[in-house]
Amino acid sequence: MKLDSTSPEVTVELVIGGMTCAACASRIERRLNRIDGVEASVNYAAERAWVTATDTIDVASLISTIEHTGYEARTPEEVGREQRERSVDLERRLVVAIALGIPVLLMSMVSALQFDGWQWFTLGLTLPVALWSGFPFHRSMVLNLRHGETTMDTLISIGVLASLAWSVWALLATSAGDIGMSMTMSFTGRGDHLYFEVASTTVAIVLAGRWFEHRSKRRVGDAVNALLETAGDTVEVRRADGTTSIVEVDALQVDDLFVVAPGNRIATDGVVIEGSSSVDMSMLTGESVPVEVEPGSDVVGTAINGDGVLVVRATKIGRDTQVAAIARLVMNAQSGTAPVQRIADQVSAVFVPVIVALSVMTTIAWLLFGSLTEDAFSTGVAVLIIACPCALGLATPMALLVGTSRGARTGILISGPHILEQTRAVETLVLDKTGTITTGQMWVTSVTGVDGWSRHDVLHHAAAVEASHQHPIARAIVDAALDEIEEELPLAIDAVNIPGFGVRGAVEGVVVEVCTSADPSRRAETGVDVVVDGTRVGTIFVADRAKPSSAEAIAEMKALGIRPLMATGDRRAVAEAIAHEVGIDSEDVYADLSPSEKLSLISDLQAEGRQVAMVGDGVNDAAALAAADLGISMGAGSDIAVHASDLTLMRNDLTSVVDAIELSRRTLQTIKVNLLWAFGYNVAAVPLAMSGQLSPLVAGLAMVLSSVFVVSNSLRLRTAT
Repeated sequence: MKLDSTSPEVTVELVIGGMTCAACASRIERRLNRIDGVEASVNYAAERAWVTATDTIDVASLISTIEHTGYEARTPEEVGREQRERSVDLERRLVVAIALGIPVLLMSMVSALQFDGWQWFTLGLTLPVALWSGFPFHRSMVLNLRHGETTMDTLISIGVLASLAWSVWALLATSAGDIGMSMTMSFTGRGDHLYFEVASTTVAIVLAGRWFEHRSKRRVGDAVNALLETAGDTVEVRRADGTTSIVEVDALQVDDLFVVAPGNRIATDGVVIEGSSSVDMSMLTGESVPVEVEPGSDVVGTAINGDGVLVVRATKIGRDTQVAAIARLVMNAQSGTAPVQRIADQVSAVFVPVIVALSVMTTIAWLLFGSLTEDAFSTGVAVLIIACPCALGLATPMALLVGTSRGARTGILISGPHILEQTRAVETLVLDKTGTITTGQMWVTSVTGVDGWSRHDVLHHAAAVEASHQHPIARAIVDAALDEIEEELPLAIDAVNIPGFGVRGAVEGVVVEVCTSADPSRRAETGVDVVVDGTRVGTIFVADRAKPSSAEAIAEMKALGIRPLMATGDRRAVAEAIAHEVGIDSEDVYADLSPSEKLSLISDLQAEGRQVAMVGDGVNDAAALAAADLGISMGAGSDIAVHASDLTLMRNDLTSVVDAIELSRRTLQTIKVNLLWAFGYNVAAVPLAMSGQLSPLVAGLAMVLSSVFVVSNSLRLRTAT
């Protein structure tokens, strides 16, 4: 199958399966880039590859290249069902490993539980765990060895298979298989020892870590898919003969005319052909005041239409829309591996072959010095087992799991391990305005009356004609009137919305019009004139307002030595007024920014050597949140913003930002201690195993205890203050 295009470049997206670390992504990327005319980028976190060519792309050939590299590749259309099956398969393997592994561990460690023939029973329990539950590790080992490389999966697979093989041989060829045999703990003693618990426990612990990591990565993809579906499933299309029909949004073509009813989302990017209305673009642009559109105005998919009926000509569809572009920005910004984890990967690349070599050398050395074959092999296996990286596999996901639980109880959600290690050095905090610093809702700031009209009378008449409309300015006027006026609002007669103008209706025998002010803006406010029987009687000014806690939170940030900046899609006058109110310096205000410009701002600040945190709540913030060293989203925001971030604040105010940063730093510190222990434990324990001071059984117990340390250290986050 080839994809052809009249455009100079064609890009294909492929979903990659089987990657276990960032090195896998690099390997696939290098292999694809060897193809003439192809430029490929592989994202390990998103499990995606984007392949661009200047002419045509043979998708089947690309998939074949990836599969020959040792991984799976599918188009996004094919992968949905397979991803669900993969997730279910991982869960099944984990459940089996836990259910069968626990009794194996207990019987191996507690002599009182060892009934006659117990060792044969544990063999039956261990085989499905070691061979079926542990199959992904064995498969990964084989695939990596084909390319002359080793990973942690190599060590896991060798340790599991060696423990299983030794134990089976001992059952069949030694007295370990005798009915009535019992096994006791011994640090250095030889005798009847089996290591089934090592095989089963190793598989269960590492699978648990993989399951948590898999769940975290899937959240980002789910949020992006949800974003792409926000425009709805169907759209009303107008045909050339004037008739209309309902079609699937996916069936829209460029230049199709479609109808957008009041209150509906716009299906795709386009230009208005007929009608006038106000369009809420805040989800995409961050602008708090709806944009007035008329024939010739550009509109964006997923924006919400106001009171008027629009006929729109589609100009962009599918992956060319602004929403799709934002989704790609998010996925691209999620690429790469956390620095701490990259260090772990780099050490593993050397650590694994070294441990395997030491195990072999230890076995040979013991044989050359006259030891029994059983003792020599036992010592070699102990080296493999003591170095088995269960603690390393748990170090990051376990700390994140406990940190997430701790944060959830205080309204802070840690959504992933992406860039948490940068939080300690965060010095710049970029804040979105609408919905983050401000409430995101309009309110009446002032009312001026002329020719003797009072505030009460101006609000009284304006609210009466606005009561039946859902425009944000209308809601602000009605809310203010209800708060300030004791009597009920009069019923407006024949109240109608006039697109591009305002509203008109009869109130208590006079004609009242509420329309855009001739002096529409005063400072950061939006003004609307109130006209009675053709004479202007007053002006109502409305604006978005800062949350009560924002100024306090920004002061706390400054006290911590963190510099707050505002980045918004709103007008500069509005942004500077809010910034002055909450204590942000005017030179630190960046206004009129598109989503890509917000992303560029984050990148520019990072290029200056700053460690940057970003706080936002909208779709327009998603890419910047994902690219920031620490992304913090407000829980009342969009799903894509929440899942693109590292931290989510369920308390919808900025006072929790300090708590969030402190929690993330404690989580990071815990991860570092876990990793230090995992590596330090191996450095100290491997020489003991090589010298024969640790039997494989004790080595297996030590391996388990190292994991217990990681778990216990992570659990300290539950009570950290």
